[in-house]
Amino acid sequence: MAEPLHYLEIAELAELIATREISPVEATRAQLDRIAALDGQLHSYAVVTSELALAQAHAAEGEIAVGGLRSPLHGVPIGLKDLFWTKDAPTAAGMAIHRDFRPHADATVVERLRRAGAIVLGKLQMTEGAYSDHHPSVTPPCNPWNADYWTGISSSGPAVATASGRCYGALGSDTGGSIRWPCGATGLTGLKPTWGRVSRFGVFELAGSLDHVGPIARSAADAAILFGAIAGYDSRDPTSLRLSPPEIVSAYSSGLAGTRIGVDLRWNAEFPDQAVVNVLAEAAEVVRGLGAEIVEITVPEVDQAVADWGLICAVEAAVAHCRTYPKRRADYGPVLASVLRHGRAVSALDFHAAQLRRRALGHSFQAVFEKIDLLLAPVQPFAPLSLKRIRTLGEQSELILKLQRYTAPFDLTGAPTLTLPGGFVPDGVPIGVQFVASHLQEPLLLRVGAAFQSATAWHRHHPMLG
Repeated sequence: MAEPLHYLEIAELAELIATREISPVEATRAQLDRIAALDGQLHSYAVVTSELALAQAHAAEGEIAVGGLRSPLHGVPIGLKDLFWTKDAPTAAGMAIHRDFRPHADATVVERLRRAGAIVLGKLQMTEGAYSDHHPSVTPPCNPWNADYWTGISSSGPAVATASGRCYGALGSDTGGSIRWPCGATGLTGLKPTWGRVSRFGVFELAGSLDHVGPIARSAADAAILFGAIAGYDSRDPTSLRLSPPEIVSAYSSGLAGTRIGVDLRWNAEFPDQAVVNVLAEAAEVVRGLGAEIVEITVPEVDQAVADWGLICAVEAAVAHCRTYPKRRADYGPVLASVLRHGRAVSALDFHAAQLRRRALGHSFQAVFEKIDLLLAPVQPFAPLSLKRIRTLGEQSELILKLQRYTAPFDLTGAPTLTLPGGFVPDGVPIGVQFVASHLQEPLLLRVGAAFQSATAWHRHHPMLG
């Protein structure tokens, strides 16, 4: 094996399981041992379900021996962000108020992963209520590349666990950038699907019209496997799109001839650090070398959209928490409480005006995608953020506004995005790039991501841990 067992991609592990070179039980025990050895310093797991995982692994081993693999996920250990309902384990959503909540059912995506044969190792730590700060009672996960650097929010635990080789992939959620920032910060691949493409039944809400569910993985190929397992219509989610599961595997081919990649040179360079600009330029050259056409375009103005995201998110979060806030205000951390307080104070006129502007933003981006197939953009305007630098960037609300310049617009429009590792800064910390597509173009995103990763090796770099 070129890679250590714990850093294999899902397809690689699936091949070893299929050929009986390793069993699901062996793979699961190895992951549980690694969690036990490392999570005391990395803090990525909220709950480790060791006995349940081993029971699932034994069942998978027996099924595979008799009938073969159900899917590439059969017998593969994965993790879940702790906002997905699991009937056999607590689901706290990073909140002290819900630490003992045991759902009556699995989330639809959890059901689908189990149906595919995946082994659930446990629930992964996250910021409180999927907003921007961990509850004061929670020890935040540490970046496995360098503990002095930010892990990204809110899917901090899923990214840290996947990057450090303590699950083979994870499910996360993205409301304003929460799959993309952690993937950028830890050298991973993250897919934020089209809004409505993946069911949100059994998923704690932050903001219902902005929340997206998607995979955090080591590669575009792994993201495709996870997405293929969870996508598709769900009658229990009224926002679910009435579409069949996407055909992903058939979308792969070598080369990008005929693919138009849009770049707004002003937008990509006006605010970002030079390291971000450099990585984007290198990514553009990679896809150009694969046959893609680079098309210079102009992105719609997004300043108002980012401000509107904050207003819309606050109102929808206040609705999501109306049963417990303000009644149990003392159980909330200060950051989430301030968001809920703000949401309850927004006028109906202001909220409706923001929604109208949101519709106009979607129309403007739709016009852009009539000229291109994908947009290449930063994940965030900053190079990898040290915790020290974060403290110099102003109040947290100001920092979030700056971070969201390249992420929040695509939660507002619901467009799919793919985050890929694009290199490293001199401190040895990863830096990512983002591709954006028009609605339902996940197969194209994943094909381009796979082609990009066939020509680069950034996704094959892993932190040096025990």
